[in-house]
Amino acid sequence: MNRSAISRPVAALGAALALGASLLVAPAQAQEKVLRIAMTAADIPRTLGQPDQGFEGNRFTGIPMYDALTQWDLSKTDAPSVVIPGLAISWAVDAKEKTKWVFKLRPGVKFHDGSAVNADAIVWNVRKVLDKEAPHFDASQVGVTASRMPTLRSARKIDDLTVELTTSEPDSFLPLNLTNLFIASPTHWQKKFDAAAGATPADKAKAAWTAFAADASGSGPFRMARFVPRERLEVVANKAYWDPKRVPKIDRVVMVPMPEANARTAALLSGQVDWIEAPAPDAMPTIQQRGFKMYFNPQPHVWPWQLSFADGSPWLDKRVRHAANLCVDRTGLLKLLGGMMGVPKGTVPPGHPWWGDPKFDIRYDPEAARKLMTEAGHSAAKPLKVKVQISASGSGQMQPLPMNEFVQQSLKACHFDVQFDVIEWNTLFTNWRKGAKDPSANGANAINVSFATMDPFFALVRFTSTKAFPPVSNNWGYFGNAEIDKLIADARTSFDEKSRNAALARLHARVVEEAPFVWIAHDVGPRAMSAKVKGVVQPKSWFIDIATMSLD
Repeated sequence: MNRSAISRPVAALGAALALGASLLVAPAQAQEKVLRIAMTAADIPRTLGQPDQGFEGNRFTGIPMYDALTQWDLSKTDAPSVVIPGLAISWAVDAKEKTKWVFKLRPGVKFHDGSAVNADAIVWNVRKVLDKEAPHFDASQVGVTASRMPTLRSARKIDDLTVELTTSEPDSFLPLNLTNLFIASPTHWQKKFDAAAGATPADKAKAAWTAFAADASGSGPFRMARFVPRERLEVVANKAYWDPKRVPKIDRVVMVPMPEANARTAALLSGQVDWIEAPAPDAMPTIQQRGFKMYFNPQPHVWPWQLSFADGSPWLDKRVRHAANLCVDRTGLLKLLGGMMGVPKGTVPPGHPWWGDPKFDIRYDPEAARKLMTEAGHSAAKPLKVKVQISASGSGQMQPLPMNEFVQQSLKACHFDVQFDVIEWNTLFTNWRKGAKDPSANGANAINVSFATMDPFFALVRFTSTKAFPPVSNNWGYFGNAEIDKLIADARTSFDEKSRNAALARLHARVVEEAPFVWIAHDVGPRAMSAKVKGVVQPKSWFIDIATMSLD
């Protein structure tokens, strides 16, 4: 690995702090209660309704400013998050045609511009990412939306508060997937379109979306107040929010990108920010000694290497895949991270309804790993060369440089010669949808992108279905076969929870046995905050709800 890549956080510290000092002088009035957050992202996630920057975008520019038809319950620390009503108060699949769903909408909800959230708005938002003939279609939003709900095909208004959604095949996962379709204001966009310059309608539409991103209108608990690309996003309380429990007590939230862990930590300790994501592990004792609070909780979130099954990949031999999973010293990695990770046995843990008791046991057993590698024709004198595309920072990436270097050293003891291609996080995330066969892989035969496992599609299907090969979704490595596709179909077409869980357990067991990943860590979402931030609920979720917090 390029050692200079590891030293970048330290080298960038002074510049980042100088930049932070200039950015975090809030222009708001002194009596305002202002919460300042340093994100791991290198840029402000997109603000136009469909965020980028992975799920950090959903967390900071999606959920605060927008609503979706369905949403995650983020109110509990001691139970998994489940899907609850959002803009939709109820939904049901058609008893005969399992490709049709009817959603009943919440009455009286308004966008930040004052226009109504109704069936027309829902249809408009589906068309923005699925209908290339729609005047407001935006190709730039498709990748981060359609890949997360690949069976959704169309929306139809039944009446002002009722909409019908149609899928390409029966899909019991749809209500879960719809947590990712954030609803933007058509009326506000149309005003931007009418004022936009452009030689063609397509040019005007593109300009309208750019203008919308700088002056957004959703229906969430916060509304945009100030946006400076690459520097800061400020949102203020929407006191007219429809859910009384989520009407913000904090007046203003300031979010800044700060990708280096050392810079984030220094910004917190110096009082420039009140909240940081993923603090530097070796600084956590100091953070707590200074009176800041650490929040963490086991999350449905995996930090893996996703492996290539393209022709010529070194991972095509299952013995090699098993050996890599047996050679990672996860207990040592746990110590490196100051205890801030979970040790995985698969995509979901034992005891989970989808566990399924796989026959392959993921553990630390370097002797067994070396035996498998010897059988596969590799040795210390003849190591297996593998190349992994990774990032230096990013949403859910934990501490990617030291973690990957640690894994590199672990695998060296089992006859692996690991090289890294270190690229910017959002580029890596984009490459993830392009696949191992695309030139963007740059010769890599594995990719390190963490992912949430809250729902079946996100946890399993998008990495194992042959229908999810790039560019449809995130099966970067082209893993899959008829047996796996059948198990997915069994789960997708099971509309009662017990049957669906049983099908997913069979699928998970087979995925672990085939090992299309090297499972390295489960995230626990460590974040450090000033003691003045109150009402913090760190759920068993990748997401967190700012709207219910307060400031002393």
